[in-house]
Amino acid sequence: MGRIHNIEARKGKQDAARSNTFTKHARAITVAAKEGGGDPEYNASLKAAIVKAKADNMPNDNIDRAIKKGTGSGDGDNYEQIVYEGYGPGGVAVIVETLTDNKNRTAGNVRYYFDKNNGNLGTQGCVSFMFDRKGQIYILNEDGVDEEKLMEEALDLGAEDFIADEDGFEIISAPEDFNELREGLEEKGYSFVLADVKLIPQTTTVLDDEAQIKSLEKMLDTLENDDDVQNVHHNWEVPEA
Repeated sequence: MGRIHNIEARKGKQDAARSNTFTKHARAITVAAKEGGGDPEYNASLKAAIVKAKADNMPNDNIDRAIKKGTGSGDGDNYEQIVYEGYGPGGVAVIVETLTDNKNRTAGNVRYYFDKNNGNLGTQGCVSFMFDRKGQIYILNEDGVDEEKLMEEALDLGAEDFIADEDGFEIISAPEDFNELREGLEEKGYSFVLADVKLIPQTTTVLDDEAQIKSLEKMLDTLENDDDVQNVHHNWEVPEA
């Protein structure tokens, strides 16, 4: 199975839940501005949050309001970052990153989603050791993309790994090098299927049981549709349709 299928499946889930996409982006921008200031040129986290928001066509007015909330020049909520870890059906490792103004509500919801779908919410650190936080960029293998040239340019811009398959090219970097790598490749005219800092699983889990697959899909869907949930990471090897 090509890597692109897992990436496209994850992105498809996110695109399908667009009703709350702007809410999630606004929270991420607000928190980044609060922690590092409102100027994206001097706040890498804010800059990354804005780039992701614009990729989903979030209006500039919404972005500006979120920044003002974070810097204290607008009415805003105090969001807390909380990470939950556990196992889905079939032992799939799952990490849920949240931003919430009510941790009791969020904790109750996340636990319910796990329990309802035959998962188990665990303690902090129970599965995070199975993942590495990395910058991840995926470029489709299309006409005009020269593999050797792309690899050389990516490595010159700070990439630490370059993985090619029949579908495209996965470029991996350290989180602190991601923004420079992404901006450099954009300036060279490349477009991305995915460009983000992600928790990448060291190994993946394959499920053969249809009931487990359905339960896991439902659990991931409900997590991703929750306004408090920013990111859901897992090590499930998504089957091809």
